[in-house]
Amino acid sequence: MASRRKARIVAFQALYAWDASSMGFDELLSFSWLGEDSAASTDEELKTFAGLIVSGTIENIEAIDLLIKKHLDHWAFERLKKVDLAILRVSVYSLVFQSDIPVQITIDEAIEIAKEYGAEDSYRFINGVLDAVWKERESAS
Repeated sequence: MASRRKARIVAFQALYAWDASSMGFDELLSFSWLGEDSAASTDEELKTFAGLIVSGTIENIEAIDLLIKKHLDHWAFERLKKVDLAILRVSVYSLVFQSDIPVQITIDEAIEIAKEYGAEDSYRFINGVLDAVWKERESAS
């Protein structure tokens, strides 16, 4: 598994923890919640990339959530599973703010993470939302 995928997984887990608990920003970015036994806890490159995603996502959370809401067909934002929401937030951040990362990589990574951590059909739902966000961004540019 590539180190960037691991970083995306850590970023998604961090955003899930941030949303599901009262964990502060500094604690979140210290990655102490990973535990000392985790290989990710000692990989500085991984923590740097994950930290960039987490901090960028949280800093732009309102714009990211607006994009997600805009592309939820027949689904209320409040009904999103927290795992799916965390994956969507990380991925929308990447689509919108990390232009150096190819769109297809972002979407493929989100699908793989959803298959591993989400509900059975989460990956299809996430793919649909991300595809809609990307198409809107493409038509606007």
